[in-house]
Amino acid sequence: MLTAVDTSVLLDVFLDDPKYRPQSARALKRCLAEGGLIACETVWAETASAFADQALFLNAVQRLGLQLIATQDNAAFSAGAAWRKYREKGGRRERMIPDFLIGAHASHQADRLLSRDRGFYRSHFKNLPIIDPLKAS
Repeated sequence: MLTAVDTSVLLDVFLDDPKYRPQSARALKRCLAEGGLIACETVWAETASAFADQALFLNAVQRLGLQLIATQDNAAFSAGAAWRKYREKGGRRERMIPDFLIGAHASHQADRLLSRDRGFYRSHFKNLPIIDPLKAS
């Protein structure tokens, strides 16, 4: 089972968030045991911003077992289409294209998404199974 990971979960662990780290770390460990962990370029870049040094970042994601998987053309198109639909329905620019790229990447290239932002992804990627680390057993 391939799990795409959202930025929030990774930052919980890498920034040692006192509120969310324990649950996010457990969920990552469980998902890794059930298959692989992947991230799209958006998550990779957002997570890398928390590190001052590229070598430290690469070491951290390697220890976690996280792999960068490039977004396929169909996933990128799907992200654009979902964002256009969102804007046509009156959606404001609070949600930018990166959120849609993360969801589309997970929807097309993984079996599920590990994220604390369940509402957004459930609304726009209805067929994508979402694991919330705060609700995971």
